[in-house]
Amino acid sequence: MSVVTILHCADLHLGVENYGHPDPATGMSTRLGDFLRAFDQAIDEAVALPVDLVVFAGDAYKSRDPSPTHQRAFAARIARLSAAGIPTVLLVGNHDLPLSTLRANTLDIFSTLNVPHVWVARTAEVQRFETRHGAVQVAALPWVMRHAVLAREEMRDRSVEELDRLLEARIANILQNLLAKLDPDVPAVLTAHCSVAGAVYGSERSVMLGQDLLFQQSLLARPPLRYVALGHIHKHQSLGVDIPMVYPGSMERIDFGEEREDKGYVIVRLSKTRLGEGREVDWEFRRTPARRFVTVEVTCYGDDPLAEVQRAVAAVDVRDAVARLMITARPEHEARLVDRELRALLREAHYVAGVRREIRHPERPRVAGLSVESWTPLQALEHYLRQRSTPPDRLAALLDRARTLVDEPVA
Repeated sequence: MSVVTILHCADLHLGVENYGHPDPATGMSTRLGDFLRAFDQAIDEAVALPVDLVVFAGDAYKSRDPSPTHQRAFAARIARLSAAGIPTVLLVGNHDLPLSTLRANTLDIFSTLNVPHVWVARTAEVQRFETRHGAVQVAALPWVMRHAVLAREEMRDRSVEELDRLLEARIANILQNLLAKLDPDVPAVLTAHCSVAGAVYGSERSVMLGQDLLFQQSLLARPPLRYVALGHIHKHQSLGVDIPMVYPGSMERIDFGEEREDKGYVIVRLSKTRLGEGREVDWEFRRTPARRFVTVEVTCYGDDPLAEVQRAVAAVDVRDAVARLMITARPEHEARLVDRELRALLREAHYVAGVRREIRHPERPRVAGLSVESWTPLQALEHYLRQRSTPPDRLAALLDRARTLVDEPVA
């Protein structure tokens, strides 16, 4: 049985260079190297297998106006796919769009130069690809801008709720027209750059451009589609049951909000069986070598807070990671927690994102519902001695001696 293999990736965001430093070998940010290393793994696998089709579901860059260096780096990877004869879909995401519809988007250059085997999907349309293992259809839904779908007079004097309903109806019509163009006898996928109801956001809101529209799952996952290749949300996840709707997630970590998230891309295999005749699609997630983000948390209790922090750092692997240190300490510890010494404990990290000290004053104790303000000196002393686990015989002797000092009669 013939199987069409697709590599599905998205949200590269070249240009995110926080938590990095200049690489002496290249003069560029080490974080640019991180993002390119992740992308290179996907390109390497696409060429080595080889896959029949690559679907990049939007957001090649962080900025609408990427630097020439970032454009060159992205183009070099796409050129490898082109040279290998692998059809490649470049879907336009919200970060790829200019502020004006008359300006070129960040991916238009591939169309302008007629780069072989590369299709830039900037409008809702269907493209059929003849691959090594047979034909496959791609229905493309790039990032939807309100003003591009609704006429200016339609938007006048309408509430946000009215505009959303009108927009949903218009998009549903666009999708219906797309699906009507598909040949039911040829495997078909939809690629869309959007937010889908039920999806869990990652940290993409920190780099998000534009206002989100929320798409219902039932709007996207419809026959004759076999698979929905999504982009825009950075957390890898799968929605849908009969028709997989998959976010591969971003390919590299952006900040600490993604500290525990795996990053990568998806390999999809579509069978050539007719709909309803056996298993039609399989997919699996491939992890990229994303830079680790590590948080070391420590609460200092003893008399040597720096030693406690040192032990906490030693217990965590911070080598080559973006690391941060979060310390909770008492007021008397503050002078002994010197920023320079604390950062030195993280010297094996790739980058020290920060050292945060939270100084907590001890809560005033309460006994039998009374605050310390209502205690006698002897009650306060007894509470202190008991907190220090003073032996009973010594406790009694100390309290007797204290009574003589404060001239308080024996109860």
